[in-house]
Amino acid sequence: MSSFARKSSLAAYQSVSVHGSVADADPHRLVQMLMDACAERLMSARGCIERGETVRKARLLHSCVTLVAELRGSLNMSEGGPLAQNLSSLYEYMARQLLLANVDNDAGKIAEVLGLLNEIRGAWIAIGPEVRKVANLPQATAAVGVAAR
Repeated sequence: MSSFARKSSLAAYQSVSVHGSVADADPHRLVQMLMDACAERLMSARGCIERGETVRKARLLHSCVTLVAELRGSLNMSEGGPLAQNLSSLYEYMARQLLLANVDNDAGKIAEVLGLLNEIRGAWIAIGPEVRKVANLPQATAAVGVAAR
């Protein structure tokens, strides 16, 4: 099998795997998947800055801004109260920092956003078992400030 065929097969497998995971995921898991994808891309973008890969870095950071916007858009502002408001502001700040990181080639800003994301992600993972215990998952997710989609 040629190198191209192996890469193509791997890409197809990964695509099916991701799509299958999304189809089976509950709202809590979907948000976690967004956070995981963003963290992975942030680490890759930081490496791109170190290697001078500006085009790939720009694509990765653009993807991160999109993922952060999705996280922000998943907040239930009407039922999430101050927690949802604070997260919205934090996500907005993170997106601005990523745009600046891209323009300035600033790995420090990427590291800052990654640290913030990891704090949110850690808290999100910690509440997962509690959210899943609740019989009515959409109401439980709304209670922590996230709209079930």
